[in-house]
Amino acid sequence: EKENRSRRRERDLSLSWWDWDCPVTRRRLEELYFREQDYIRAGSEDARDFWAFFERLQRFQSQRTDHEPPPSPRAQAEPPAATHRLDLPQRYDPRYRINLSVLSADVEGTIRGRRGDAGVPRERLAEFRAALLHYLDFTQKQSFAKLAKLQRERAALPISQYRDRLLRAVAQNQVVVIAGDTGCGKSTQVPQYLLAAGYSHVACTQPRRIACVSLARRVGFESLNQYGKQVGYQIRFESTRSPATKIVFLTEGLLLRQVQREPMLPGYHVLIADEVHERHLHSDFLLGVLRRLLPARPDLKLVLMSATINIRLFSTYFGGAPVLQVPGRIFPISVIYQPIPKEEAPTVGKSGKSERLDPLPYLRVLQAIDHKYPPEERGDLLVFLSGVAEIGAVLEAAQAYAACTQRWIVLPLHSTLSVAEQDKVFDIPPPGVRKCILSTNIAETSVTIDGVRFVLDSGKVKEMSYDPQGKLQRLQEFWISRASAEQRKGRAGRTGPGVCYRLYAESDYDAFSPYPVPEIQRVALDALVLQLKSMGLGDPRTFPFLEPPPLSSLETAMRYLKDQGALDDAEDLTPIGNLLAQLPVDVVVGKMLVLGALFGLTEPTLTVTAALSVQSPFLRPARPNPDCVTARRPLESPHGDPLTLLNVFSEWVQVKSERSGSSRKWCRRRGLEEHRLYEAANTRRQFQELLRDHQLLEEASNQPSDSYSRQSRHRERRELHRLWRSHAETDGRKRKVLRLQDGADASSGEEEDGGTRGKGAHSIDIQDVKFKLRHNVEELQAVSSSALSSSQLTLLKLVLCRGLYPQLAVPDPLNRGRKDSDQIFHTKNKQGVVLHPTCVFATSPELLHTKEGSERSGTKEPTEGLSRHHQLLAFVSLLETNKPYLVNCVRVPALQTLLLFSRSLDTSADCARLVADGWLEITVPDADSALRLLSAALQLRSTWEKLLHQLLEGRGEESGRRPSSRDVSALTRGLLEFLRTEVPYRLRQLTGLEKQNLYVGPQTVAAAPPLPGLFQGMEMKPDEVKGGHRVTEFLTYNCLDMDTDLYSDCLRSFWTCPHCDLHMPFTPLERMCHENACRPSEAPPAEASESSSKTSALHRSYHCDVCQQDFTFTPTEILRHKKQH
Repeated sequence: EKENRSRRRERDLSLSWWDWDCPVTRRRLEELYFREQDYIRAGSEDARDFWAFFERLQRFQSQRTDHEPPPSPRAQAEPPAATHRLDLPQRYDPRYRINLSVLSADVEGTIRGRRGDAGVPRERLAEFRAALLHYLDFTQKQSFAKLAKLQRERAALPISQYRDRLLRAVAQNQVVVIAGDTGCGKSTQVPQYLLAAGYSHVACTQPRRIACVSLARRVGFESLNQYGKQVGYQIRFESTRSPATKIVFLTEGLLLRQVQREPMLPGYHVLIADEVHERHLHSDFLLGVLRRLLPARPDLKLVLMSATINIRLFSTYFGGAPVLQVPGRIFPISVIYQPIPKEEAPTVGKSGKSERLDPLPYLRVLQAIDHKYPPEERGDLLVFLSGVAEIGAVLEAAQAYAACTQRWIVLPLHSTLSVAEQDKVFDIPPPGVRKCILSTNIAETSVTIDGVRFVLDSGKVKEMSYDPQGKLQRLQEFWISRASAEQRKGRAGRTGPGVCYRLYAESDYDAFSPYPVPEIQRVALDALVLQLKSMGLGDPRTFPFLEPPPLSSLETAMRYLKDQGALDDAEDLTPIGNLLAQLPVDVVVGKMLVLGALFGLTEPTLTVTAALSVQSPFLRPARPNPDCVTARRPLESPHGDPLTLLNVFSEWVQVKSERSGSSRKWCRRRGLEEHRLYEAANTRRQFQELLRDHQLLEEASNQPSDSYSRQSRHRERRELHRLWRSHAETDGRKRKVLRLQDGADASSGEEEDGGTRGKGAHSIDIQDVKFKLRHNVEELQAVSSSALSSSQLTLLKLVLCRGLYPQLAVPDPLNRGRKDSDQIFHTKNKQGVVLHPTCVFATSPELLHTKEGSERSGTKEPTEGLSRHHQLLAFVSLLETNKPYLVNCVRVPALQTLLLFSRSLDTSADCARLVADGWLEITVPDADSALRLLSAALQLRSTWEKLLHQLLEGRGEESGRRPSSRDVSALTRGLLEFLRTEVPYRLRQLTGLEKQNLYVGPQTVAAAPPLPGLFQGMEMKPDEVKGGHRVTEFLTYNCLDMDTDLYSDCLRSFWTCPHCDLHMPFTPLERMCHENACRPSEAPPAEASESSSKTSALHRSYHCDVCQQDFTFTPTEILRHKKQH
């Protein structure tokens, strides 16, 4: 009895002194009700929202209790008769409407006992449970209201009226084309219509990764399915696909990879190809592959979705497929043509490039909007410009205008900006202020910005084109097509009536081409041809493309793949070509990965190739920051840009492992975009998994050895998952209200601390969370912290160079006297290229200057141009904008590189003169040194190829077919010793005339010379084209013509003597001499007199002692005749 009274007294005391705001109390309740399996999880955004709801509910209940009169005694004593008959409660409680339950009262005591929590009174638990039920009911009704609104919005989309017609067309035809304008709803609704009609596995391809993610999220929300289960996406680094997925959004490239693995695509019932009108390379190729697949899969349905652009082309390509036209939902847009006056148009300067863009026509549009539309009328301006330089010119003037009027926030938008700067265009301007977004064509289709009412179209675009002759990518400015002009105009009418200003005349618009040039007709086709070969689709020249690419581009791609060793002479895949085709990477990158695995340099090669496969992390703001340049200097490698990228990534990983919160600040101080380093890390992991899948890299155990470390890692990952869920529940980034100074800072490249402005000190760096979830940071840190030895660094450069070969550039001989920015280089197909401004050698050109040697050889030749340290640049790409630029270069020793990697190596009789690939000449004065180097190079090349073949053939086998570590070590030592060899030599580029007269020709094949030890075990055959003897598939001995009379050589042509039937190349003078020598003595005197009449005053009689003939020659002809003997 005493114990019961004591408990009641404690309970009454706890009820009177109960504090709902106490952190301990809230933690106890969250442990009871906010578990992993409950509606709300502890620490989530929902938990914070609940406590805010709970506080408001308490205030509301206390106010209602104060104002409500107490119930009368009669009402309490006499309940209605219906209550007894229907067994209803005597008093109505609002919670009776709630169709949810949490922890019923009859089991609560048991659960409380099991959890050992006796500190919460039963009355307080009941009060808390009632509040929780009210909150869940409130959020459920709120969600249902949102979904009902969504259903109404779906029904209002133009595509909904065509649902039955679409399903009938799909049921009756294998291919259907849907032509829908912007805003008709085809991308989100068609997959749902097909799923509801019974097509259980639907794949929808998109040209961009961001579209896959956003569409999957939207469709999953609309269809009431849990995101990531029945509706998912699959992109390069992420996938939410599961066995339960019924609709999957994926990129075109990923679907092509799936076709490569499973040619019949058995996992799909319907394929939807969206945005086919954009004519991307993968899109056109995918349509060709599907056209071949459809006859073999009659049950497979194909739906093509396009804007109303060139619909007949797609319909005809698929045998007259039916077309379903769906109108768009765009508000009326008025078009105003304002052509730029001639005096304001950019002119072409003396250097051949356009002068800086005049921003005045663009400022006039801003003034017109300010004058005509009051600031209370919301509506932003989207300006389409051709490139980053043009954006910079308009940005500077527009910011000055905005500073005066205080009515504009000017923001740039292009792909080289940081992600935080790009995200600003989605934020909201304050009242009375408009956004002016200066964008490239990225905003034409890739990005949709809400609130745009005005569009200003310059009518220009810069597109990448490929020059198959010069083997370079060219970024050129063009007029846009009419289709692109309409797409740009449509951006003004998505949310209301809009205005489109065009800075060109209506006659210019009528003269535009109707459609943009398909990507397949203006880019390099190496990867496409390799993939086509690996899929067994036959000759690329006969593949049924939607619109075939230029034959020259296909031929260039085939030659390039042969040069890279991916195709043999019969145009079939080689072993390394077969492997490269299975790796979803560029040919050059794939070769580097394989070679890195051979030499045990997998980790640094993974980092370098990943960094080269993503966009450069180095930002280029409009106003360069000298502090960033200074801070970045210690990371620069004197060996080249790929090694600089290796240093940047390794140092960034170290910073993240030591103090992850400050990695953003570290990047910002050095002018680096951290998002691209995250991309490089993801790419690196993907490459690593690819090497493991193809048995080129052993599986690594990521599990810690001791239990304490395993538990710590498990706790860390659990916390990271909680942070990720918390971020996902708040739907990531919230739109913020811009400030006027945001526009003023837009060009500086400076972003606030990690882009977390306004989020508080304890904001989540979600990129860091994702990085730690995806990667083993300890393993990455261990790999990045180990510095490369000088031998490893030399080998790594050799691996990179072999992957990049034959992409070489030779410095101009006069570079030593030029300024840094004027350094000139030459490639085999392009003369006069320069270093890209981001290249490490652009600021340190002295690293490339040849140290002239003062030694003399045994001959009397002068030492001019003689050096032991000639260097070449191996480059990743050749890009032409206003100049042709070398991008991502690494310097390598010239002599050893050409001897090891050249596809064609031609020599003189003593091997002191060599010509590599028909354009670079090496002269070694010491013939013995030249022979030794050539012999060593032949042995090293043979061993390298043998070990590489063993590596590719022996993958996945436990037997001894894989290259042994002893053989690899011997090759490594041989290569390092070969690279350390120094001999003086000359290096120069051959002129066009010298290339034409390089070889002796087949008529002067000499006998095979006895050179013991040099070509042992090699069969030497006469070369029928060059002359000399072919020793290996790349080496031709003694075929170089040593005659230096190039003027005579260029006049020489084959001729048959009518007297002695000799067939040889002769110059006209040599032909005349030979005719005179072979002419019969009984020649008619009339002919002789005719001949003598043609002689001039310079001719005189000449008797040759060698051939015992008499001639009438000029002094020059006498010298030439003597040279014949």
